Amino acid sequence: MNNTLKLFGLCSAALCCLSGAAAEERLATFKVMKPELALELAQATLGACRKAGFQVAVAVVDRAGVTQVILRDQLAGAHTPETARRKAWTAVSFRSDTLTMAEETQAGKAQSGVRFVAEAMMIGGGIPVNAGGTMVGGVGVSGAPGGEEDHKCAQAGIDAVEESLMF
Repeated sequence: MNNTLKLFGLCSAALCCLSGAAAEERLATFKVMKPELALELAQATLGACRKAGFQVAVAVVDRAGVTQVILRDQLAGAHTPETARRKAWTAVSFRSDTLTMAEETQAGKAQSGVRFVAEAMMIGGGIPVNAGGTMVGGVGVSGAPGGEEDHKCAQAGIDAVEESLMF
């Protein structure tokens, strides 16, 4: 009887280990920005735009495109928060910056159809945010005079928090 209990215990332990390993194979782990870093990124981006003389809105989204932070400078247009959010969403959804996408999705190009995706904003100013080779979110800017300037502000914001993204 004692040997039977020992065998049962060993079998139970083996099954627990196997089910734990199987569960690990079925679950994904990934990094996301904490709200503090998302806010720091938004503030750094807004600061870069101000330094360039632009009043803008900045949106930071997580890797799924869900809004974490939106900041709007006092003189930025009423449309800019939503436009910034959509640019950030587009960048994470397509895993590409929206300045590149604006060019690659022009009428007549192979990828032009993605312009019809609801919420997509194919105007420069949205950039995916990566940490250690993994996309952790996106930043979008709206309100500078043109998508190229929005893009520069977004990149400056990412550059400002780059050290925090390395860890």
